[in-house]
Amino acid sequence: MAPNILLVRFSAIGDILLTTPLLRALRARHPGARITYVTRTAFVPLLAHNPHLTEVIGWERGTPLSALAGRLRKAGFTHQLDLHGSLRSRLLRWRVGGRWTTYPKHRVPRAVLIRTKRSIYRDVRPVAERYFDAAGDLDVQPDGGPAQCFLSASSTRDAERFLEAADIGLSRQLIALAPGAAHATKRWPIHHWTELSHRLIGMGNDIVVVGGPEDAGLAERLSPAFRGRGASAAGRFDLAGTAALLRRARALISGDTGVMHLATAVGTPVVALFGPTVERFGFFPYRAKAAVVQKDLSCRPCSAHGSARCPRKHHRCLQDLMPEEVLEALRKLPR
Repeated sequence: MAPNILLVRFSAIGDILLTTPLLRALRARHPGARITYVTRTAFVPLLAHNPHLTEVIGWERGTPLSALAGRLRKAGFTHQLDLHGSLRSRLLRWRVGGRWTTYPKHRVPRAVLIRTKRSIYRDVRPVAERYFDAAGDLDVQPDGGPAQCFLSASSTRDAERFLEAADIGLSRQLIALAPGAAHATKRWPIHHWTELSHRLIGMGNDIVVVGGPEDAGLAERLSPAFRGRGASAAGRFDLAGTAALLRRARALISGDTGVMHLATAVGTPVVALFGPTVERFGFFPYRAKAAVVQKDLSCRPCSAHGSARCPRKHHRCLQDLMPEEVLEALRKLPR
């Protein structure tokens, strides 16, 4: 009998996309399986067109888990994989019942590295490969391929119309910028973004700024550098639309954010700027055309996910990354 598989990962963009190599491997190994994925409703567009899934169930944040748990209990899953390991996912596991498997989050090695700057990691696999531990009973292995995000025809059309209306990326090379991040210490300073924008346009590129509604203010501060050769899409598209814009770009320049993983998932090369976080955490661009620009500082890493302010009050990890270093990494990116 083909397996009936449930996977749960409520958030966030990058974490969800990094589960897609596992989805691909499950479908390849078990072509007749029923594979159901539960995530927050806001992130359903990341998976809605994934051909490896049978069903995507969206859970609205803030609503009780009881109804979702009742629905899942009735489905008769043979394998239940918790790919989140949060308090909420553990509560869902308790409500649904049955046997669950999960993956190593390495909280202790991460905390030790942050506090002492000494690595005690024995498992240095990226998170995308650690997820496979939850599927230990399903005989799957990473295939060496990247994360994936599949686009709808309507998202692609909407992205094309936006670029045509803005008159960018049509006759000149398009570079996408993602200046935003949920935490301040993951944001490259705005004066560096402004200088980079001037340089990119001077080199004959067009620019599109991507991000959510919360990034629109940053994009507005960059707009004087556009000189008619750039536009902001921040807050104008959902995740699927943003992915479609990224697929049209020659490259994305981004901090350590979900948008970085979204670009790699549609095959767009990435220049990633890493500050408070490090490769050991497992979230570098996965199996992608990518360059990571970072500074070797004794104070890194300082947090697991970024923070509101630099603990040392200098933010040198990103302040000291110069636009010329980013441009050099961009020049060397494979197409």
